[in-house]
Amino acid sequence: MVVMGVFLVATVLWVGTLYWKLHSLPERMAHKTHKMQFEIVGVLGLISLFTHMHIFWVAGLLLAMIDLPDFGTPMRSIADSVERIANATAGAPSAESDVEPLPGGKAGGQSSLKEEVHDHA
Repeated sequence: MVVMGVFLVATVLWVGTLYWKLHSLPERMAHKTHKMQFEIVGVLGLISLFTHMHIFWVAGLLLAMIDLPDFGTPMRSIADSVERIANATAGAPSAESDVEPLPGGKAGGQSSLKEEVHDHA
């Protein structure tokens, strides 16, 4: 009877450990590959644990396996460029000075637009 009790406790602990490893599979997958959506996968795992709704676990597993494109880096680069353009002073040399003038004396048509903007101001 004692041997059967020890076997039962050991089996319950083993099955519990197996369950926890399986349950944390999506989170470990997302963490191992350094995915951006790691936090979302973790939250989906917790929701599925507490609600016993397996669809959240499946959603977390699918999200851990998908590579989402990185929109943050290009957007940050665009924002930095726009900020640099906004901080440029009117007297500072710009890239337009490298543009060869057209036969009419205008540099690529952009300087006439700049002249119009400055005339209206």
